[in-house]
Amino acid sequence: MLIDAEKCIGCGNCVAYCPVEAISLSKRPEPQSAKGKDRLAVIDLEECAECGVCLRSAKCPTDAIYQQPLVYPRTVRSLMSDVLTIAEESQISGRGTEEMKTNEVTGRFKPGIVGVAIEVGRPITGTRMVDVQKIAMAVCALNVDFESCNPVTSMMTDPRRGKFRDDLLNEKVLSAILEFAVKLEQLPELFSILKKVEKEIDSVFSLDLACRLDADGSNPTRPYIADAGLWVAPNGKTNVGLGRPLLVEDE
Repeated sequence: MLIDAEKCIGCGNCVAYCPVEAISLSKRPEPQSAKGKDRLAVIDLEECAECGVCLRSAKCPTDAIYQQPLVYPRTVRSLMSDVLTIAEESQISGRGTEEMKTNEVTGRFKPGIVGVAIEVGRPITGTRMVDVQKIAMAVCALNVDFESCNPVTSMMTDPRRGKFRDDLLNEKVLSAILEFAVKLEQLPELFSILKKVEKEIDSVFSLDLACRLDADGSNPTRPYIADAGLWVAPNGKTNVGLGRPLLVEDE
C-alpha cells in the first residue's frame, strides 16, 4: 500500500487503522504550511502486510491511499492478510481451507484423530514467514501431512520437512495457518514440541484442536490439555446452517 504525497494533507486518519503500525506522520521535506500540508503520512513498506485495512476503512478525505501493483513474493502478504484476496490453489479468500469446524458434515477426522490448526501471528503483531517455517519444521517430527488445500502448504518446497521457499521467509503477514492431523495419543509430544519452539518465535501463535466427542459427550483432548498445563480459551466458533451431513459412517 502507498500514499500519494501530492494528495496527502497529513490529517492522520489512516494511522490508527493500520493493524501493524506501519503508518506514521512525518514532516515534509519542504513544508507547505500555507496549505496546511506540513505533515505527511508515510507507509513503511517493510512493515506493511498489504492487508488493505487503511484503504478500505480510514476514509482518506483526499483518496491519497492506493494499492500499488504487487509482484511475487510480496503478493503473499496480501494473500495472508487481506480477506478479499483469492488463493489460486483453493479459490478461497484469505487463509481459509476446508475448515476443520465443518467436520460434522465432512467427517474428515475419524475417532481417535485430532485436527490441528496453528495460527501464527495476529493483527497488531503480525508475523514473518520465517517464524511459520520454524513451527512447521518442528512439528514435522510427528511425520504430519500438511493440509493440501491450505495456501500456506503450497508455499513449501518440502512439506515433509516443513521447508518454505527462501524468498518468502522475510515477508510479513497478519497471520498464517498451518493445518494437519495427529493421533490423539500424539498430543503430549505435539504440546512438548510447541513449548520448545515458542522460545524461537518473534510473534504469537494459537493452537486449535478439532475432534469427535466421546459417546458420553466428553472431549477426549481435555485430559491431555490439562496434563500439559495449557489454557483453553472459553470462546469458540460454530458454523450454523451447514445442512444434513452427507457422511455415511463405515459399519
